[in-house]
Order: sequence, then structure tokens, then C-alpha cells
Amino acid sequence: MKTLMVFDFDHTLVDDNSDTWVVRCLPGQTLPDYLRNSYRKGHWTEFMGRVMKYIGEQEVSPDRVRSVMETIPFTAGMTDLLTFISEQKSSIECIIISDSNIMFIDWILHAAGVHSAVDQVFSNPATFNERGHMEVECYHSHDCSRCPVNLCKKKVLEAYLKEQAKGGVEYERIFYVGDGGNDLCPTSCLRGRDVVMPRKGFTLEKLLSKLGGQRENGALRAGVISWSSGADILKELRASVPL
Repeated sequence: MKTLMVFDFDHTLVDDNSDTWVVRCLPGQTLPDYLRNSYRKGHWTEFMGRVMKYIGEQEVSPDRVRSVMETIPFTAGMTDLLTFISEQKSSIECIIISDSNIMFIDWILHAAGVHSAVDQVFSNPATFNERGHMEVECYHSHDCSRCPVNLCKKKVLEAYLKEQAKGGVEYERIFYVGDGGNDLCPTSCLRGRDVVMPRKGFTLEKLLSKLGGQRENGALRAGVISWSSGADILKELRASVPL
């Protein structure tokens, strides 16, 4: 059976937030106060829709947006990790579940030459309209009270695993790699032989430490291994996958 790698994107595969990185394509590299102050908690995707509309209104071309997004830095060791995964596709599947958007992620992966490592990306849809303005939509709607209104990563992961099981695909082990608060929800559907890998010093690691004493009641069954770089993850993956 294969191993499944599940990655967050921002502050995990890349070492910044792609949604805030895009502001660098503006001449002044900043947003006006009225726009920055329009964000409401849990409604980030709607906010980003307004940001991209503003960027378009400043006559920033799609090519300029793409060229800026392609400069976002990867987290140390992550391109080596993704290269390894791309060379082991017979035994490793890899998906991304992210609150960024499909277009940003696709551009960034292609620019780094690591897109072949990733089998599927689950993120907010994005397209350019006839005026050349990027439009970002919510990935889905859901009833999970713990997650942002546009994306529950647990529901995405559960649906993916269910669909794969229909095709006869089961996973020996699942590694879930993330950093943020919205990465906590999907860890509850992992099994005892799976591993959740939070980035050291980030929100997910702190939330998981609070759950540590609750493992007996099923709040968290997976093992927990923290990481600082892609090399840490690669070490665990090499030990788990027969080469």
C-alpha cells in the first residue's frame, strides 16, 4: 500500500503567506487602510476577492501578478522533499489542501519545477475575468464550526480518502504536514498509524500540545512529530517508505 502525504501550503511548503505576498505586485507594495480593515474573522477568501479586485483596478497585469508570486521562497528543504516524492510516485501520493488559491499554488509549484510531485490540489478556485482581474471563490460551504466558512480541511481529506477507497486505494500511512489553526481539524480523522507533523513554533504545534492529554478519548489518535525544515520530514518519510 502507498503512503499519502498531505500538505498545507502557506508557511508549510512555502515560507510565507501567498495571499499577503501578492501585495508586492502593487507599485507601493501596500493596501489602503479601508481595504485592510475590511477583513472579518473567518472570511479571508472574501477579503482576498476584494484585494485581487483592487490589484486589478490598479492596472496590474496578470503577468505581473504571476511573476511576483513565483518569487515567494520555499521553506528550507521543501523542494528537495518534493523532488524526492516526485521520484517515488509508485509508493507515495501527495496532495495539497490550502486556503490559498489554485492559481497561486500552480504558478509557484511550476516555477520551482516540483509540480510533478503533487497529485491533486484542493484550494479556492481562481480565474481571471475579461478585465484581467483575478476572481477568487470559496472552495465549498460546510457546517463545521471550527473552520473558516470557505474551507474545512477535514471534510476535504475525508472526501478524498472515501473517493480513493471506492477505487480500491488504501494507504499504509498518512502524513499530515501543516502549521496553522485550520490544520487541526483534519488531524482528528487520522488513524493511530498515521502521523501529524506540525511546524515547530507555529500554531498547530501549540494546539496539538493541548490535545496531548486527550488522546485516550479519541481527540487525536495519530502520532505527532514536529519539524523545522523539509529535511526533517524527508528523514521520517525515508524511514517509512520502502525504497
